[in-house]
Amino acid sequence: MVINSPMRGLVIKSTGNSYIVRLDDGTSVECYVKGNFRIRGIRSTNPVAVGDYVVVESQKSKVESSEAGFWITEVEERRNYIIRRSTNLSKESHILAANIDQVALIVTISHPVTSTTFIDRFLATCEAYRVQAILIFNKIDLLSAEETAQMDDLRKIYEHIGYRTVKLSAISLQPSDILPMLEGKTTLLSGNSGVGKSTLLNALFGKEMTRTGKISDAHDKGMHTTTFSEMYELVESQKPKAESKGRIIDTPGIKGFGTIDMTKEEVSHYFRDIFRVGADCRFGNCTHTNEPGCAVQDAVVRGEIAVSRYESYLSILGDCTESKYR
Repeated sequence: MVINSPMRGLVIKSTGNSYIVRLDDGTSVECYVKGNFRIRGIRSTNPVAVGDYVVVESQKSKVESSEAGFWITEVEERRNYIIRRSTNLSKESHILAANIDQVALIVTISHPVTSTTFIDRFLATCEAYRVQAILIFNKIDLLSAEETAQMDDLRKIYEHIGYRTVKLSAISLQPSDILPMLEGKTTLLSGNSGVGKSTLLNALFGKEMTRTGKISDAHDKGMHTTTFSEMYELVESQKPKAESKGRIIDTPGIKGFGTIDMTKEEVSHYFRDIFRVGADCRFGNCTHTNEPGCAVQDAVVRGEIAVSRYESYLSILGDCTESKYR
């Protein structure tokens, strides 16, 4: 295929070295980007992300020993995106996905344990970029009575704040159990390695879309099975021209979630419970740390704000002041 003039397309897969772009005419091509490609000053390890709308051109190249290569020359302005700090000491970011309607964050109480800090950091980023978030508690079939009670307590915390939560077991999932919340939307599926994203995706589509892996017995941690990001179309049938009912973006499991581009003054705005109570603080610029008359600290003492949420808030403040990922 030769593209004689620039064409618009949607990035549906990222392998790290190249991208698969579905052009407006329905065909898909493998594309590359220039080494110095940057998006409006964003320092990112992946300047192009799944979900981006891009402009593709055909140019002379030696890529893959081909006379012509397909190159992404422009990325359209993003409606939103989910971003995190890429590594421990890096000041660069990694964009998980762009132009999404919602995030389905998969969490597990055990096998492996998803920390509340990870959940809250992810939710704060969703708030910062105005993306709706759903918490899906997976592997409920593996929980003891004590762990089930712990899950129920966590669900109450997040539902009280205003987040939707769902509990399920991906290995026995029926598509009808979860399709209604996905239809008509572009959903980013994310979570720690080993929480069952691949199993859920396979159950949702009724066939093996991605490989599933085992949990490490030594550390009760998940091992990566998805190695790249990819967008899947939700369709009523597997016919080639079946109408799309929505899109799922699957991403590799992530260990930690370092926030980026948040100022100390902004962080409380991304915690719904803290922001709401903070309106009653004595000082308008209260950081909710050691100021007198702090309504947030009083609410934590009274149990009106969960201690775990407050600790997550403080950890992000630490990111802002120390410029490092925790």
